[in-house]
Amino acid sequence: MRLSCLQENLSKGLAIVGRAAASRSTLPITSNVLVATDEGRLKLSATNLEIAVSCWIGAKIEEEGATTVPAKLLTEFIGSLPNDKIEMALSAKKILTMKCARFEARMTGVDARDFPPIPRVENGVAVKVDVAEFKKGVARVVFAAATDESRPVLTGIDALFEGSVLTLAAADGFRLAVYKMPLAEAASQKVKAIIPAKTLSEVSRLLSDGDESIGITVDTQKSQILFKLKNVELVSQLLQGAFPQYSQIIPQSHTTRAVVETPAFLMAARTAQIFARDGGGIVRLIMTPGGGKTPGRLSITARSEEIGEDQAELDAAVSGEEAKIAFNGKYLLDVLGVISEGQVALEVTGPSSPGVIRPVGTDNYVHVVMPMFVQW
Repeated sequence: MRLSCLQENLSKGLAIVGRAAASRSTLPITSNVLVATDEGRLKLSATNLEIAVSCWIGAKIEEEGATTVPAKLLTEFIGSLPNDKIEMALSAKKILTMKCARFEARMTGVDARDFPPIPRVENGVAVKVDVAEFKKGVARVVFAAATDESRPVLTGIDALFEGSVLTLAAADGFRLAVYKMPLAEAASQKVKAIIPAKTLSEVSRLLSDGDESIGITVDTQKSQILFKLKNVELVSQLLQGAFPQYSQIIPQSHTTRAVVETPAFLMAARTAQIFARDGGGIVRLIMTPGGGKTPGRLSITARSEEIGEDQAELDAAVSGEEAKIAFNGKYLLDVLGVISEGQVALEVTGPSSPGVIRPVGTDNYVHVVMPMFVQW
């Protein structure tokens, strides 16, 4: 193998695939990155056997070939070089030599044939999604997935591809987030898959402003999913199991609804969380309807026996009767943080029933939070 490419391009490519390389593994070669020529370009690939990322960069290929070298070592070395042309050559003894300006390094490679094959997802249901919509949708659900591996299915995002709509849902037993987004290219048939939350976070990280749409292919036979960008491909294993029937969890009615400005609610929740951290994480909400010219209000309080207490009052359009409910402060912050702007509606039916949070003016996102039981 003999080729040359720009340091900037190689460094970017390694940053893209490097996170997929295994840091600790019973299979040492998975901590390597595959460096190979591929139809006039340089292909970089890494895998931890759960996800595999491949990236193609422009290069001048003089001689075809492939090898694998430690991902961390190569990434750190290339990142420390000046922004200049890099020449790479692989000897018959599997030594990879790299020259850039007045720098030169040699790395001992491992035969590319020993590298785990990167899965090819060619069959299955293929769709396309607008990049901005996809990033927004992932941001609004991924934080609600479980991090505890005791129920592996809840560490994933339930994805339903049906017609021209993709529905993403995440739940961890204490909260549920559901987001619906339009597909730029409709699904040929209905398909359901549970995608690891880590996979969707990684795909979202890889998306750049230059990408307009992302291609997704779901192969339920192989239990794999492919995300395809302009010069990057990510293949992930799907999670096995049955995701909870979450539609039954979403309350269909409410007795009280309060509409408030999201930034003000978020600010009040942040200050309450400072005190809630030492008070079991409890943030209490009281919704009081207005009367005559008096506006309704939403009261947010938190207290710790040792530190003190905090209270904030917000103007709110409250319909229905006065209501009280308590949430885990972190859960409240998480959902308000991803909505962040406009107005938000809080719907409750009582202190022991789930609360529902929705952005006002759109019906494609709903967030359900289980209440905390407190002494009022």
